[in-house]
Amino acid sequence: MKRIQVLFVAIICFILICPSCKLSLNGASIPANMKTIRVDFFENNAALVVNNLSTTFTEALKDRIRNTTRLSIVRSEEADAVMSGSITDYNIAPVSINATANNVAPIAGASRLSITVSVKYIDNLDKKNSFEQTFTKTENFTGDIATHEQTLIADLNKQLTEDIFNKAFANW
Repeated sequence: MKRIQVLFVAIICFILICPSCKLSLNGASIPANMKTIRVDFFENNAALVVNNLSTTFTEALKDRIRNTTRLSIVRSEEADAVMSGSITDYNIAPVSINATANNVAPIAGASRLSITVSVKYIDNLDKKNSFEQTFTKTENFTGDIATHEQTLIADLNKQLTEDIFNKAFANW
């Protein structure tokens, strides 16, 4: 019991002595002086356009930041950090082919949906943390895309926002 009390006191002292240090309980290492972030709308510039992809991706990224950080999402030009970019590719391609009889064209046994997002992150407090990078995620499916599309998009958005979040805030 005494060890737990000593450890607790040591943690409290560390927090009080080092208020400008980065403190992280969720894998993120966000500087204490960073309070706000602006997340711009990610326009869909892919050749194949899904009507709601820009909105669902942008909102998924905002939700990831809202739910796992203390940062306030603002629209101001004076945000401590800015995340912007675009969806550059949305692609459906066959992964495996099923043979057919009677000289009928082969059909896809499985297909792959991939989404690519170009992201620019500007840390206005410490420019060395800024980056510009492309992120791509893929997911395989069987059957026709219409049946699975919105579920696949949600899954890929979750994976993409996780990678973007980690690049911006986890410093791994």
